[in-house]
Amino acid sequence: MPDHLTNKEKNWLVYIISCSDNSLYTGITTDIEKRFEQHKNKKGAKYFYGRDPLKIVFTEQGHDRSSASQREYEIKSYTRAEKIVLIKSEQ
Repeated sequence: MPDHLTNKEKNWLVYIISCSDNSLYTGITTDIEKRFEQHKNKKGAKYFYGRDPLKIVFTEQGHDRSSASQREYEIKSYTRAEKIVLIKSEQ
């Protein structure tokens, strides 16, 4: 992260959630617990209208809004196998 960014600007994180249909959902947020609850209550992404979020399996902290969005885009381009390697690398 660039040194000129404050901690408040770097409070974004990227996350991956395992879903009831065995898929992996990637998103960004500043409050992971609140966002997970939104997904569980169908108040978040439309992605969860046909499936349920089961568990947060990956988080990556220390981003600002821009870098979180860029990282989300990068992870969304990964194959399932690449996402699983990423998830296992954090455990």
